[in-house]
Amino acid sequence: MLKCSDESLYTGITTDLNRRLDEHNNSPKAAKYTRARRPLELIYFEEHKDKSSASKREYEIKKLSRVEKMKLIK
Repeated sequence: MLKCSDESLYTGITTDLNRRLDEHNNSPKAAKYTRARRPLELIYFEEHKDKSSASKREYEIKKLSRVEKMKLIK
């Protein structure tokens, strides 16, 4: 999960966390949402054994309210 410069939260999945964070902050490959909200800070991550389980967890996290996401981070 990334915290954007406007304090919003962005959730996504990747196979290479450092590369993707760098892309979100410095590259045109960044998601449209994050390009307009740079700089971004990594505030939470989980590791999963495969893309399927990562995608399911991403979906669960995206359904959480901001308050619930902040509780997850702490």
